[in-house]
Amino acid sequence: MNKAWALLRLASPQLPIGGYSYSQALEMAVEQGLVACPDSARRWIADQLLLNLARFEAPLLLAHCAAAGAGDWATLQSLAARQRASRETRELRQESRQMGYSLEQLLSGLPELDDAARALFAELHEPGLAVAWALAARAWQISPQDALAAWLWGWLENQLAVLMKTLPLGQQAAQRLTSQLLPVLDQAQQRASRLDPEHWGSAAFGLTLASMAHERQYSRLFRS
Repeated sequence: MNKAWALLRLASPQLPIGGYSYSQALEMAVEQGLVACPDSARRWIADQLLLNLARFEAPLLLAHCAAAGAGDWATLQSLAARQRASRETRELRQESRQMGYSLEQLLSGLPELDDAARALFAELHEPGLAVAWALAARAWQISPQDALAAWLWGWLENQLAVLMKTLPLGQQAAQRLTSQLLPVLDQAQQRASRLDPEHWGSAAFGLTLASMAHERQYSRLFRS
């Protein structure tokens, strides 16, 4: 079987986990005027990729996938607890919890999920998206690097979809942004892959403040 099918399945916006219900605070950044045009949108997304995701969330997700692939359940549980504790705001925690739950429900109904992964799901309290993503990669025999690439691609697509609904940004402009941001996406994956665990960490204060404000935004399209 072509391995690309599994990768496309994991990265697909049709994966029923609710990822496109969330803006990761980008909606509030638009509301506050921090993101107001394609150029400021490119800066916001590039900064999130290189200063935030590549420094913590992406290497942490990669480690989840490596542990799941190797069947190292103790390490995977430790990583899952670290990821859960890292959610700075209520909406970021709810996003990870809800998407993790939805992916767990999906995987639990599929024959590809093995008994060891099912047992781990049963032990975890509120599995987040990272551990569920790693177990999906294990079930569908996707390498850790490819699973990370799928996650980064899905994150970028989500951000562009948010912009098309809030700026608004047209589809052609979104594709131009994609061309500008693909090298940044690749750079983020490479940085995350090389980063030693003792150097994991980011201090994305702007994102945190925007997320906190988004929880109280009067009118919004995306969930908190």
